[in-house]
Amino acid sequence: MNLSVNPAVAENDQSVSPKKSHHLTAQTPIENGQSIPPTAAIHRRPVFPFTAIVGQEEMKLALLLNVIDPKIGGVMIMGDRGTGKTTTIRALADLLPEIEIVADDPFSSSPSDPELMGEAVRNQIEQGIEVPVSRRKVIMVDLPLGATEDRVCGTIDIEKALSEGVKAFEPGLLAKANRGILYVDEVNLLDDHLVDVLLDSAASGWNTVEREGISVRHPARFVLVGSGNPEEGELRPQLLDRFGMHAEIRTVKEPALRVQIVEQRTEFDQNPQVFLEKYQAQQDDLQQQLVNAQNLLKDVTIDYDLRVKISQVCSELNVDGLRGDIVTNRAAKALTAFEGRIEVTLQDIRSVITLCLRHRLRKDPLESIDSGYKVQKVFNQVFGIQEEEG
Repeated sequence: MNLSVNPAVAENDQSVSPKKSHHLTAQTPIENGQSIPPTAAIHRRPVFPFTAIVGQEEMKLALLLNVIDPKIGGVMIMGDRGTGKTTTIRALADLLPEIEIVADDPFSSSPSDPELMGEAVRNQIEQGIEVPVSRRKVIMVDLPLGATEDRVCGTIDIEKALSEGVKAFEPGLLAKANRGILYVDEVNLLDDHLVDVLLDSAASGWNTVEREGISVRHPARFVLVGSGNPEEGELRPQLLDRFGMHAEIRTVKEPALRVQIVEQRTEFDQNPQVFLEKYQAQQDDLQQQLVNAQNLLKDVTIDYDLRVKISQVCSELNVDGLRGDIVTNRAAKALTAFEGRIEVTLQDIRSVITLCLRHRLRKDPLESIDSGYKVQKVFNQVFGIQEEEG
């Protein structure tokens, strides 16, 4: 993999102007903005390019694999303050190619995939009614810690429903995040019930709101990214297990690399357009690589013996349930597709298995998450690999 990415900068990333934004936060709702024609893209506030970020390989790899196959189930990023978590996630959203959506649809419905359509759009298409189609950048929704369940899931106007006989639904953040990225900073400080709701929607791809006998269901298929600082507490093991992958990031210690990161950020802040042009070719190449990987994913196969050994690793690590097996298989296939191949190798599995299993080993809430040594040790035993000296 030829990616040199390092969350260059602390969390002072460039947020996007509400009126010109391709990214969406809880403070800049869809309703208040106008749809943006492609020619307006040049007016957006610049976002630090993904390919310019140095280091933090675990986070980069986990994010890219989740983009290739959102069914992996999202990624939990835990690490030190000021290591560029938010910068990297915004950069990823900006990197992704535009998607086709049904114009003016609150759920960003796909005009061709029934699994990504709201009920109204599906009914129109089934009746042969032509729907207006537009294109736009992938949205990143930033979920604030103080968000209520109604703000996240959406609300039903009971009075309007009873008086006019219609399902008056006010979409929430899950509706806006459909087909995009939902980012929760300091997810370990979020109410457990809300985390549960997010994980349920991320796993099923649907959000259901029920009130007074009225039920509304809409697509909510997004890449869930949570981040946090271990010093402020961990998620409960039961919730942590439901994140597909777990990436650890650390502050860069090497002085020369720290200087490079600081210089990059300074250069970007002083003249963003020149900096972006320098990395445009790399951005285009990586974007095309992701598109190719998404198209190739369905053709990727994994040998039966390798699947058995993945499950053997999970079994010997006493991983509860089968999520670990499923996610490791999915992640290995996504990595294979990313590298342009269709057969999963032992090295593909080795590259992802720690990310997929390390957070599933905890039995005691007070126990810290293993850095990966235990997973790699069992992996080497099961696959018959001689452990490296020293």
